[in-house]
Amino acid sequence: MSKQQELTQATTTAPSRAFERFEVVVAPDRTADLRDRLARTAWPVEPAGVGADQGMPVGTVRELAERWRELDLDEVAARVNAYPQLTTTIDGQRVHFWHVRADRPSGSPATALLLLHGWPSTLLEYARVVGPLTDPGAHGAPDAPAFDVVVPSLPGFGFSGPTTETGWDSARSARALAELMKALGYERWGVVGNDVGALVARELGILAPEGLVGVHVQQIFAFPADEAEYARLGDKDRESITSGSTADFQSKNGYQAIQEKRPQTLAFALEDSPAGLLAWNAELWTAWGEQPADVDELLAHTTVYWLTRTAGSAARHYLENARSGAGYRDLPNPVPTAVAVFPWDFRTLRVCAERSTNLVRYTELPRGGHFAAVTDPDLVVGDVRAFFASL
Repeated sequence: MSKQQELTQATTTAPSRAFERFEVVVAPDRTADLRDRLARTAWPVEPAGVGADQGMPVGTVRELAERWRELDLDEVAARVNAYPQLTTTIDGQRVHFWHVRADRPSGSPATALLLLHGWPSTLLEYARVVGPLTDPGAHGAPDAPAFDVVVPSLPGFGFSGPTTETGWDSARSARALAELMKALGYERWGVVGNDVGALVARELGILAPEGLVGVHVQQIFAFPADEAEYARLGDKDRESITSGSTADFQSKNGYQAIQEKRPQTLAFALEDSPAGLLAWNAELWTAWGEQPADVDELLAHTTVYWLTRTAGSAARHYLENARSGAGYRDLPNPVPTAVAVFPWDFRTLRVCAERSTNLVRYTELPRGGHFAAVTDPDLVVGDVRAFFASL
């Protein structure tokens, strides 16, 4: 099998549209190449005693790299292959997605949820919520609603990438995914998003395509427009932007500054050095290198980026947003919107979010951080169910 064929797809095509079934297959030479590159890593010199103050500690990344060398990449492929997968082409770009239909009585109407992952995660971010949302009875909630679930790899990320032309910002991604839901035949659907997925979800709200009934996100990235709006902030919001989670994020998010400005330069390092990719992606997973990560989860997502060569195009999404303003624009979002606020994540400032968003639900959860669908899937599922039930 050639390197170009390591990720293959079957040729079974749905008659209604050019959907193709997809299966991840990892070529043995890719596994050997990854392990060899990790073994030959030239480790950087680290000043004594700095810990995570200047970035990922060398010792932490070396331990992660050793775990990665031992990882069976076929197990990662099996995780992706665990749910039915399809691909199609929209706006000239391949779009890959899980499509899992709900366990519900035959003939009953389907409401679908479009689940949008962030960076540096992949569609695997939502693997632990698919079952409870599609088959609640099998997961201890027989009276809960059952949803169809569509979980795409965002354009330019993982198996929907790399992108090969400019312009793929959150707004263009939103248009493509609205077209996907229309092509799948859904007349009533909602969107759930985190991180970059939250930006795309917001753009879907601005677009307000026919059938979209609700937007559920973990973040709305809005800040005080003036002193009067700042004065209206509550104590928790004010603390967040002065010394709390939001201030901490802004003091350390160097990755965002680089990806918004020079992603192509960065791509040389990330797509040639697995240790470089691992360190770059590990910052958010490890809370800036200061807390232990769910190592298997981190390695699975990083493996997808490595196999698909999409570190560069995923980073480019940030540049496209910075140039267009997509995801952050103060254009009105009229679609009913919910925000789930997790204590160890960027905190949405409610007053600022309401400026241009039809915010109908704002829930502060008792635990959880940036990857809540991974670490606290029960809370994500519960809040999603409650919001869409209210609609």
